[in-house]
Amino acid sequence: MRYSILTIAMVVTATVFGQDNYNHNKFKQLKEELATPNVYRTASGAPGHMYYQQKADYLIDVTLDDENQKVTGKEVITYKNNSPDKLDYLWIQLDQNVRAKDSDTKLINSMDMGESISFGELARLHNDFDGGFKLEYVKDGKGQDLKYTINKTMMRIDLPTPLAAGATYTLKIGWWYNINNRDEIGGRSGYEYFEKDDNYLYTIAQFYPRMAVYNEVEGWQNKQFLGNGEFTLTFGNFKVNITVPSDHIVAATGTLSNASTVLTASQREKLKQAQSEYMNPVMIVDQKEAEEKEKTKAKETKTWSFSATNVRDFAFASSRKFIWDAMAVKYEGTQTMAMSFYPKEGNPLWEKYSTKVVAHTIKTYSKYTVTYPYPVAISVHSKSIGMEYPMICFNGGRPEEDGTYSERTKYAMIGVIIHEVGHNFFPMIVNSDERQWTWMDEGLNTFTQYLTEQEWERDYPSRRGPAYKIVDYMKGDKKFITPIMTNSESLFQFGNNAYGKPAAALNILRETVMGRELFDYAFKTYSNRWKFKHPTPADFFRTMEDASGVDLDWFWRGWFFTTDHVDLAIKNVEWFKIDTKDPKVEKAIAKELEAAEDVHIGITRNKTDIKQTYSEYDPSTLDFYNKYDPFEATLVDEEDYKNYLAKLDEKDIALLNSDYNYYNVEFENIGGLVMPLVLNFKFTDGTSEEIRIPAEIWRKNHENVTKVFFFKKEVESIEMDPWLETADTEMYNNNWPRKAQLSKFQLYKQRNYGWGADGRENPMQRDKRNEELKKEQK
Repeated sequence: MRYSILTIAMVVTATVFGQDNYNHNKFKQLKEELATPNVYRTASGAPGHMYYQQKADYLIDVTLDDENQKVTGKEVITYKNNSPDKLDYLWIQLDQNVRAKDSDTKLINSMDMGESISFGELARLHNDFDGGFKLEYVKDGKGQDLKYTINKTMMRIDLPTPLAAGATYTLKIGWWYNINNRDEIGGRSGYEYFEKDDNYLYTIAQFYPRMAVYNEVEGWQNKQFLGNGEFTLTFGNFKVNITVPSDHIVAATGTLSNASTVLTASQREKLKQAQSEYMNPVMIVDQKEAEEKEKTKAKETKTWSFSATNVRDFAFASSRKFIWDAMAVKYEGTQTMAMSFYPKEGNPLWEKYSTKVVAHTIKTYSKYTVTYPYPVAISVHSKSIGMEYPMICFNGGRPEEDGTYSERTKYAMIGVIIHEVGHNFFPMIVNSDERQWTWMDEGLNTFTQYLTEQEWERDYPSRRGPAYKIVDYMKGDKKFITPIMTNSESLFQFGNNAYGKPAAALNILRETVMGRELFDYAFKTYSNRWKFKHPTPADFFRTMEDASGVDLDWFWRGWFFTTDHVDLAIKNVEWFKIDTKDPKVEKAIAKELEAAEDVHIGITRNKTDIKQTYSEYDPSTLDFYNKYDPFEATLVDEEDYKNYLAKLDEKDIALLNSDYNYYNVEFENIGGLVMPLVLNFKFTDGTSEEIRIPAEIWRKNHENVTKVFFFKKEVESIEMDPWLETADTEMYNNNWPRKAQLSKFQLYKQRNYGWGADGRENPMQRDKRNEELKKEQK
């Protein structure tokens, strides 16, 4: 690359501002987008001095009918109105009505038959399962009938007299519903049927009418449950009695309060042993015991009693197939119990990994968010599921029938356990509004899941988190992309929008924009400010800025409120060196440059092909300019140089002789998102230097910016975003000079997935067959 001569002179700059009626600056503050701070929620992102939240305590008796796959229950709800408002009515969530025959979910779900459809999809299309709540009564605390109106998945209870601020009201509700087969119609809860031994595994949730949230943000959050926007729930205390067949093992939210009644002496002793075991889980019920139970079905029942304090929900699992193991985990100066419940079909994966993954998750999340406050964390295995509740979650990840499993199955199982156990923190403790904002729990949880996966195993193959993993989504067709700040029911590409993009955004903040120290402090501050409370997006955005001292409005605006993508380009590079005015130096350089220009094929051939020019034949045609050497330093040149130096001081002379290389680099923002510029300069001597420029370089012009870089060394190449940390969607224009990029097909060929030649066997199966062939050969 040829450089240009840079003449030092006095320069006056002027800025021209365009006239517009609206401020389109990417760094405009989020004053219009965020709710005005008030006495309930402050401008710092913290709860205000008049912040309040309601409370709902539950006393529930529920029976699981293993013969008819039905749940029957009754509850007493004690509701405390901590708001300053009087309430004329109460709203109750009836989420099971999403499976009622007249459910809106069935009506609004669009579908395109296309040219082919699976049997499962076709069966779900014809599904007429009736899984809605059947209410038997709704009464007040004195047993008097209450007037109520059911609107799909919501029920309004009209109070005889308004509930005053600070007052308490008691409700009694009785109900039953049919449990859904998850294999046939899906669902966050339901049952899995095992045909070989004719047994059921129940994962039961949303099984009771639940209080809706009332606050100063939404009033009553009574938006219908349509299937995607999950749950918005009030904190309270639970006492739940669960009646099941006597040979069942039950896992549930909270602490088992009647262990002496439902557990054997041996099981109680093993459970006690597990409380001081920190490395290897203790088997409370082993596989041999579980297999024995599978052979017979008890006719008698047992009632398991659980209590839970300061939780927003309750769920349980029940089966005679359960293997049960447990261990203790120490973290942040305290400890809790990690447990797993799984059928034999989950082994050997579940026995080897589940409880250890639970323990690791609790420990790691506690480091980055809040100290886990509950007495237990449980992972339950059922096929093809991933769902979370306080202290308990339901997770998939099943080996083949022969006990082997693919690498993909292993890491998917570990990943889903981390994710679902992690939901204890978001939203079970930091209790955001899932019905409105899926990303507030799924996005923050997926980000923390990534941190936890990386601390589980070096180079863990995380599915989401790193910036480059969201690139394909962000550069896709904008007709099928919505901003993150979109209601849960209106999202295109649900997983990418609510899980992947927020996780990548937070990872970029941590690694590139804020740095780990500032980010981790702010993230932990948000988690602790809002534990056991109801945060909004504004509370999160404001806290992250308040606790770090970093203005992030540009980042929230671009990543969360728009569908812009990152495509920054190195548009042009110019090389300059200072004109020293020294005639000996500058004329020698000029002579060298002109000589380089004259080296081309025509002149080279003419020297041999033209035997004699006319001026060689007739020297009289030669004059002064044929003998004059413009590159010779004359005495006049020397005199002019001396006069020039006499006008300079020592600092000026030092700068004049510094011999720096100056590079005028023009950057272009093609995708719309402003981002930091991460640049790696490679020099001709083989060394390199990284320079990181904050996103604020775009603050006055978000389309094009130019910056001058200077080095003693000569630059050979420049690479932008060399570590793939900004989610840039086009890497070709990130290099100067341009260099070819590998195609997706070439990248695909370079990866080694460890698949068998036939593409079907997993490596464990092939290794097993290989050992068998060795034996045959012997």
